Amino acid sequence: MLPELSKFFNAPMDSVARVVSLFAVGYGVMQLLYGPLGDRWGKYRMVIWATLGCGFGCMLSALSTDLDQLVAARIVTAVFSAAIIPMSLAWVGDAVDYQRRQETLARIGLGTMLGITSGQFFGGFLTDLFGWQWAFVMMAIVFWSVSFLLWRHWQQLGETNFQAQVSLGFFRQLLQAGKEAWIRTILTIAVLEGAFVLGLLAITATHLHHKFGVSLTVAGASAALFGLGGMLYMATAKFTIRKFGETGLSRIGASALSLSFLLIAFSPWWPLAMPACFIGGFGFAMFHNTMQAHATQMVPTARGTGVTLFAGFLFLGQSMGVLMLAHLLTYFSSSMVIGSAACVALALGLYLAQATNKRNAQDTS
Repeated sequence: MLPELSKFFNAPMDSVARVVSLFAVGYGVMQLLYGPLGDRWGKYRMVIWATLGCGFGCMLSALSTDLDQLVAARIVTAVFSAAIIPMSLAWVGDAVDYQRRQETLARIGLGTMLGITSGQFFGGFLTDLFGWQWAFVMMAIVFWSVSFLLWRHWQQLGETNFQAQVSLGFFRQLLQAGKEAWIRTILTIAVLEGAFVLGLLAITATHLHHKFGVSLTVAGASAALFGLGGMLYMATAKFTIRKFGETGLSRIGASALSLSFLLIAFSPWWPLAMPACFIGGFGFAMFHNTMQAHATQMVPTARGTGVTLFAGFLFLGQSMGVLMLAHLLTYFSSSMVIGSAACVALALGLYLAQATNKRNAQDTS
């Protein structure tokens, strides 16, 4: 909906991009709070409160009358939403052993990919049909409904939260984690993934809309196929993980993602973007699912802190990436920007595979 927001508020695209970039900043900063809270007060409980607060933030977004209000409302939403995915992943890390964890995370990732798919489609569809405000109204209803369902399930679970015993203070733990080369490697890749991969997703529909003149609904639906590709990987993850392993998933996933976005960037026919988005989503899920599995094992003694640290770096990278890519669009064509970012994504996957092989060799020696 970025092009429509630009028209509605009569603002340039790089100003409107704050709706995404500052959301990601708030999301990243709040990781420093939710990690320790989840480790101490229960990860499941934090997700319930977070979804409730997200509904409130979405309603504020729908009621915004100027761009600054919308940006502020999105920051409010970010403050709450920061807890949802990392606390969920950390809860799984506590409850599932590492041999089955990547497969379990992939199954949970079906929900994330469904969100990407429906968000891309309904964002464009509702904006075209009713106006951008109704997209936020729909999200508020979904968040409040999920919060209620989680609360009901939590009552059945009781107080079992699989909480880890935290022996170090939060900042001491961060300093200790920073001394490990492997953790620094994962966090560095997370920042770059957020900047160059998640940043790509934010401008794909805009690229199709501007370059080919297709409607926001068509552009959003094409980009939504990215999520469907990810869902296919999640559905076949049990076989794929056993077939290729962590290093294979990193290499093949990044290669598929990169080639797909190169096709999106330079293809003269917009229909080719549809299969490219689908294949790109499959490749992204292969790579990102591997990163998530590594993140749950970074700080086993305080998994909530470790996973939220990973998520913070990921989405801080996204905030920088969206601003950077939006700024570059004022000087270069969207094809050049997307193509360059796709090459970086390929380099990230190859580097992760090499680093994983090196670490496994050290562990076995």
